[in-house]
Formats: sequence, C-alpha cells, structure tokens
Amino acid sequence: MTEIFDLDCVVIGAGVVGLAIARELALAGREVMVLEAEPLIGSITSSRNSEVIHAGLYYATGSLKAKLCVAGKQNLYDYCRDRHIAHHACGKLVVASSQDEVAYLEKLQSQARANGVDDCRLIDGDELQAMEPQIRGHAALLSPSTGIIDSHGLMAAFEADVAAHGGMIVLNAPVTGGAIVENPVGRGGYGITLSVGGAEPATVNARLVVNAAGLGAWSVSRSITGLDAAAIPRCHYAKGCYFSLSGRAPASHLIYPVPEKGGLGVHLTLDLAGQGRFGPDVEWVEAIDYDVDPRRADKFYAAIRRYWPDLPDDALQPAYSGMRPKLAGPEEGGGGDFLIQGPADTGHPGLIALYGIESPGLTASMAIAARVRDLASGAAGLV
Repeated sequence: MTEIFDLDCVVIGAGVVGLAIARELALAGREVMVLEAEPLIGSITSSRNSEVIHAGLYYATGSLKAKLCVAGKQNLYDYCRDRHIAHHACGKLVVASSQDEVAYLEKLQSQARANGVDDCRLIDGDELQAMEPQIRGHAALLSPSTGIIDSHGLMAAFEADVAAHGGMIVLNAPVTGGAIVENPVGRGGYGITLSVGGAEPATVNARLVVNAAGLGAWSVSRSITGLDAAAIPRCHYAKGCYFSLSGRAPASHLIYPVPEKGGLGVHLTLDLAGQGRFGPDVEWVEAIDYDVDPRRADKFYAAIRRYWPDLPDDALQPAYSGMRPKLAGPEEGGGGDFLIQGPADTGHPGLIALYGIESPGLTASMAIAARVRDLASGAAGLV
C-alpha cells in the first residue's frame, strides 16, 4: 500500500549540500524531510572528492562559486571548531613549473584579492624549496587558509542537526516522478506531488521541494510533470580519477599545478592522517562511470614530476574516481558557475533547483544552504 505524506519541505538528495540545506531549513523552523535514493548519506559525489576546504582563489569575481566559496569557507571552519569535526588548515601551494607560468600566479593572486581572499602571497623558487624541499618550481602562490576536512564527519554532524530540529532523512527513497499541481482540492494548498520508489513506495505532497540531487538533479527535474523543460540546463560530465601514493607524502602543504581546462590539474592532497593522493585529472565522458583505468597513471607520472621530480616509479595505485556535473562543456572551456534556481527561475513558487554543484560545493555547502533558505523564505505565498 502506498503511503501519502503531506509535508512542508522536501529536500531531494542527502549529499553534503542537501544535508546542509535540510539543516538550514530545519533551523529556520521548517518541517523537513530529506529523500535519498542511496542506502547511505553522501555516498556519491560527496564521497568522491579531495575533501579540500578551498580558499576561493580561482573563481570569477562576482560568481556564485566565488561568493559562496569564500563565505562557506569561514562558515565551515567555524562549524568544525564548534562541533569538533576533524579538519586541518594545512595550506596550499600553487606551483609554477616554468617561468612562463609565473604570470599566471600573479594573475591568480589578483583574482584572489578581488574575491576577498587577501592572505595569499607569492614566494620564489628558493623559498618554495626551503618550505617544501622535495617540490620544485620557479615560484608558488601560498594560500594559508586552504585546508582539509573529514567530509563524512561533517555530513554526520549535519544529519544530527536535522534530526535534533525535527527533520527526517529517508534512505533508499528514490524520487521516480512528480507533478506540479495547482492548488489541489483537499490538500491544504500543496503544490508539488512526488512519487517515491523503493521498498516502501510513497506519495509525498510538499509546499516546497528543493532539488539538491547532485548528478541526479537533471533526471529529477525532467521527471516532474508541469515543469518547464526550458528551465533545465544542459549537463556535461567531467570524470576525475585519483591515484593513491605508496610511501610518505612529499609535502606538508597541498601542492597544485597551474590549472587545466575543466579542473585544477593533477594535484597532491593529503588526508587527515597525512597520506598523499593525486588527482583528479579531467576526462569528458557521456555517461557516469567510476572505473579507474590504471593506464591513466602514465599521464599522472608526467604531470606530477613537473613539480615533484623524484616521484618513484610504481608509486601510484588506482584509488577512486568522481564525476563533476558541469554546466559548461569542453568546447566552452570547461568552467561554468553554480546554478541555484529560485521559484522565479524554475517557474513554480514551491520549487528550488540546484545544478552544476561541483567543486567548491563542499566548501560552499553552508553558504549555499543559507542562499536556499533565503529563496525559500520568499516563497511564502505558495499555491
């Protein structure tokens, strides 16, 4: 028998961004249910990344990525301290491997300042080598406020906050369809009906639906009858593979090269135990596929040895991969901003949709949540 629920707010997706949104809405006094298709929270994009707290260097000034990354970084550090979530502001070095790349570092520092990140400084090759003896470069940009975080600990804290404020997270609950219903009789003005599959199918009627389904956001929106298809942007998939490093990491800072199209280049990141890993690279694909081809290591060795020439042979092992849902494809340079559509953009007063939430989505998660809360508060007069 299909159960029917009449609710205030439904958030689709229990990744780090969906959980942050659910937490923010619950703190604001809203009744919140989170629907997650998978058996665990944060098991897709949120568990397939570098776990980096980004400073906000790279993004176009005025873009959502720039504004929400910078605000979200501070929110995240404060929250981690308050909730005792493991993290470390280890800092990052963006390395120019040739003299020609030094001009990029100068431009990046200016970009950072324009974004409100004023703690970066340029260092020369000698200072770089003194700071990190195994790393080579003509110069580097030091970003001291870049860090790393236990993303699963963060999501568990968000989940606990949702529950503490009366919210509910339902796992194994894929949204299989829906409909925009204009003021249905007998349902107290609920405007969106969702069909939920899984072992216990249900129909959910909600005043507000937030589509934060990450890679699945496009399919969720397409499944909602009555939603203007023109409001759904095009999606591109950029796959990124990671390789783990056997032996000790060569640096105590995160080490980044000058970026490539679609990503930040094959960089060294550290986990909280100090273990090193490299990635992600960029591979434009047509479908979601998490296999890691060991042959891609050849390009990794070449890229890494530009800044760590002593990388030993056979030191890299395939680790995992992730998918970036991007709004701009390779023919457009692979960039693109976040897209957070409020009711005016989705065409329905009870629907908010998020697309292209890739890096720095983890860093920006709490700022994204605050933005969605503000959009939701303007959606008071729902159908």
